[in-house]
Amino acid sequence: MTQPLSRSGHRPQLSVIVPIHNEVESLPHLVEAIAAALTPHQIDYELICVDDGSRDGSTELLKQMAKTQPKLRAVILRRNYGQTAAMAAGFKHATGKIMVTLDGDLQNDPADIPMLIAKLDEGYDLVSGWRKHRQDAALTRLLPSKIANWLIGKVTEVKLHDYGCSLKAYRSELVADMNLYGELHRFLPALAFIEGARITEVPVNHKARQFGQSKYGLDRTFRVVMDLLTVSFMRKFLTRPMHVFGLLGLLALILGVGLGLYLTYLKIVTGVSIGNRPLLVLAVVLLLTGVQLFCFGLLAEVSMRTYHESQGRPIYRVREVVESDEPEGSNAQNLV
Repeated sequence: MTQPLSRSGHRPQLSVIVPIHNEVESLPHLVEAIAAALTPHQIDYELICVDDGSRDGSTELLKQMAKTQPKLRAVILRRNYGQTAAMAAGFKHATGKIMVTLDGDLQNDPADIPMLIAKLDEGYDLVSGWRKHRQDAALTRLLPSKIANWLIGKVTEVKLHDYGCSLKAYRSELVADMNLYGELHRFLPALAFIEGARITEVPVNHKARQFGQSKYGLDRTFRVVMDLLTVSFMRKFLTRPMHVFGLLGLLALILGVGLGLYLTYLKIVTGVSIGNRPLLVLAVVLLLTGVQLFCFGLLAEVSMRTYHESQGRPIYRVREVVESDEPEGSNAQNLV
């Protein structure tokens, strides 16, 4: 995907993407803090604020600020779609070579952005923030977060202390390869890992919320688990779904046929009645389940091919190509 240019035709070094939902009090302080953090380092940046259906006046304030501040671009969504959709919209409208995301509630510190960029320059594709000293409620935020981070690390094999930290830095070409749906913004490192990205983590500052109330609660645990299953399947079987459905179908068929042969032996050889035996029902269910799983596998294979071919997505990613600097034929001439 070709990276777009800004309104002036200039592509900045950095795009800062901030999803906004009912943050009218913190919004002016956030814009000032980002400018104060980046201007002394002479970083050429643009600020993309995505209003995700705010109803507290954030939309109107964001529009006013965007008209007077050249570096600020306001992307106004028609309704509240959720943080994943807001981040996807920010990525789409960003033009920078590097992209940094952070929350709009001032808990992430914009002063950490130059450190993330410096770490990215060491050869990484994604640098994730780690809220080592997190300023949140222990029972409703910290404990569920620790459990979720441990579980996500086990399933995805991407070992990070803090998956939920929104403060992250990405190379733009990495973001161009990722499509976000549902609530997958929590799993961006895992999605990047699927694309072969080099990932690292650095401790960042975390501040107590100054304005408003948190938008997160314990109800997000269910969504995290469901999305985790999706990411796990994508990591292992995105290009070969028949391997999982076919294996399960084959096991079900083998068990079903085995039970069927055993019951047939009992009926024919020993004359035992099998009509009222639970094993007969189990054998039929296993045979039907095996056939259905094979059908699911075939349908998933077709869908996978449609997914890749319709979007022009290759099944591999090339990091670099290394070849000799000498022109072709130079060695042959030296041997003469």
